Amino acid sequence: MSDIAEPRLKHVQCLDSHGLHRMAYWEWEGSAAAPPRVLVCAHGLSRQGRDFDTLARALAGHYRVICPDVVGRGESDWLSDPMGYQIPSYVADMVTLLARLDVPEVDWVGTSMGGLIGLGLAALRGSPIRRLVLNDVGPAIEADALQRIGTYLGRPARWGSVEEAADYLQTISAGFGPHSREQWLALTRPQLKPDGDAFRPHYDPAIAVPFRAVTPQLARSGEALLWQAYDAVTCPTLLLRGAESDLLSPATAQAMTQRGPKARLHEFAGVGHAPMLVQPDQVAVVREFLLAP
Repeated sequence: MSDIAEPRLKHVQCLDSHGLHRMAYWEWEGSAAAPPRVLVCAHGLSRQGRDFDTLARALAGHYRVICPDVVGRGESDWLSDPMGYQIPSYVADMVTLLARLDVPEVDWVGTSMGGLIGLGLAALRGSPIRRLVLNDVGPAIEADALQRIGTYLGRPARWGSVEEAADYLQTISAGFGPHSREQWLALTRPQLKPDGDAFRPHYDPAIAVPFRAVTPQLARSGEALLWQAYDAVTCPTLLLRGAESDLLSPATAQAMTQRGPKARLHEFAGVGHAPMLVQPDQVAVVREFLLAP
């Protein structure tokens, strides 16, 4: 275990259709004796890189852990064109980040959207991803989950205190599973941006624009392309699923164990979408997979 308690905030410039934007990333440096391996942890749709603080601390003795704030979230810039908030653009940003890190290979942990970004990278010819963890996401995404997310994504919100924000976020994040109040406050604080004497969500509301533009026909085409990408993945893959997930169905999860990289599946009882990798049993499963010979 590293004795470093907090990560360093860094930035890398990335190209988009209107110029350049800065993507923030949090770097946890392991002990001097640790091997020079890199782990990238990518967050979900409306989250940010500090979601992985617990996992990063658990692995910082073995890895240089990198937790990006995907553009439009956390400390990263907001895009002038909201249609840039899509997976192919995020994959391109991560290619830029990996070039900055200057390492031949990385391991990848991706929750929900972060898993789709990792899937996009792992499917590329010559991909640098050595091991891939997909946290409660796959090529087929259930329509009920998209409808649920659409009820709150990008909606105006303002809270008078961290505690008030935590209470609200807990109502829309029941699928994260049980957490102590201390754990939940730790997950909440980085989600908030000061706004005068109050707080608002720490993401660009415009991330909802391309999300809401998805038609059933586009969704079907996207699913076919994602299965094609999944079948191109060759690295060892661990699939995590909340046993009560409304986004990753049991049928999709089972299909992912039978095709492509034939993922190893682990389900967490009492959790929906998505396990936050804070609880010790969840951390242990990821740790065992990444550090196995």
